[in-house]
Amino acid sequence: MRIQNILQYTEHHRYYIFRSFSLSSIDHKMLSLIYQPMVGAFAIALYQQLYHSIAEDRNGYSKLEPQRRLFLGLGLEMNEKSRRFVIEQASKLEAVGLMQTSRLGGPDLADVVYEYELEQPLSPVEFFRNMHLTMLLRDKIGKYAVIDLRESFGANEPDELAGAELTKENISVPFYELFKLNMQSFDTELEQALTEVAPSRQTVGRPDPSATAGIPYGELILHFPRSSANRTSVERLRGDADGMAQVNYVAYKFNLSVVNVCRLLDEVGVFDASGKLNVDELQLKASSMYRQDRKRDDDRQRTLAKTKVIAETETEEEDQEEVAVQEQDYLPVPKALTGRCDIQQYNMLMRNEPHTRFIRRFFPGAVPRTLEDLLFKIDNSYRMVEPVINVLIHYVMKEPEKSRLSNKFIDTVAMNMLGAGVDTFEKAVQYVRLQAQLEQDKEKRKEAGAGPAGSVYSGGRGSANRGGFSRKPSIPIVGESSSSASVSASELEELRKLARKLDGKG
Repeated sequence: MRIQNILQYTEHHRYYIFRSFSLSSIDHKMLSLIYQPMVGAFAIALYQQLYHSIAEDRNGYSKLEPQRRLFLGLGLEMNEKSRRFVIEQASKLEAVGLMQTSRLGGPDLADVVYEYELEQPLSPVEFFRNMHLTMLLRDKIGKYAVIDLRESFGANEPDELAGAELTKENISVPFYELFKLNMQSFDTELEQALTEVAPSRQTVGRPDPSATAGIPYGELILHFPRSSANRTSVERLRGDADGMAQVNYVAYKFNLSVVNVCRLLDEVGVFDASGKLNVDELQLKASSMYRQDRKRDDDRQRTLAKTKVIAETETEEEDQEEVAVQEQDYLPVPKALTGRCDIQQYNMLMRNEPHTRFIRRFFPGAVPRTLEDLLFKIDNSYRMVEPVINVLIHYVMKEPEKSRLSNKFIDTVAMNMLGAGVDTFEKAVQYVRLQAQLEQDKEKRKEAGAGPAGSVYSGGRGSANRGGFSRKPSIPIVGESSSSASVSASELEELRKLARKLDGKG
């Protein structure tokens, strides 16, 4: 609890409690055996006092009451020493995750109001997964006592089942297999009534657990270096729920571990001069780290795949049974392989050979490194099957003079095939034939639109559209007359007289 001035927290200020749970038997055991050694008996007494302000069988809000009632219930006097003591005990509860304290103010309130939101104790499994809580408990009671407490919360599996190798089959019946709801008579009044009766929260709701990495503040500060210049700013995240939610969302979005998050928070520019988290800068650095990690993973998978292919290709592929290709699925032999194999042999190779061997047939020497790396990426990252990769190679190698060997073009074709659901040799053949037909139709439209050479296109920018037709109307240009008549001397003199007369000189 952060109180700047002791006069801001007195027995005259009002408070209320909110909780959305009820304590079970195992929760009471966790409070007495686990949390009490960490925070002390008085802090647990404060927690119990706040908990019982609401009936055991209810959830929601308590009444607004002055904190004098809280002080008297704890047997404390109304003085500054008692206030500091309550603040200290409440801070311990907040540090271990049993309570959150908020201060409410506004024009409708004469003075500030304190809200104590109680949190349910963690289950034994969740508690011992949090290393910072487990280490705090170890520092309080010792390592062997922690181990003994961990065992006291669980019941062991029967000896008859513990060492047996059994198969587990889920035979549970789902809801909609047994019950049928009448969805036509949907009761809107019931839904509205349930919404109005349920206790609502005025504070901002917590982020969806499915959209957060679930990194607690304790684990974050445990891995963060003490000598860092951003240590103070990271420590402020303890009371900043929105900041921790933003950090967890970035970690969830880019699949970052706690160590990587601490590394990013240690960067320059992640916090501004006032110590506030710069979310945009954090996302930018996280995106850069994500791309670098993904590139390293791709390179590692590609290297491992190459090693595996070199080691196993010579043995496994010889024992693999060949799959026959139907005659209607034959693709023509490319120019590079004309005379070296017939159409049946070529299609059998394309259907049954691994792409590492199939691509070598198109090159007299070694396969270019960039092309080989791209094919390994399509094989291992995109998970495209071997026959489809070979059809892709056929598509780009049948006319290499048309600039089909660029990495961008091959990668685009591969993504289009994956997007179209091409996962078999037959589907790949149909895809290639459809693309070839589209290219032929495009060429025919160009030839039909162009017409005779030089008849429409005038060479000017924007003078022809995609079909080859002029966008501007053809306007005849006045040219020189082919026949020029001669003027006689008498007619020339008459024209001069007329000109002088018009000038006022006649």
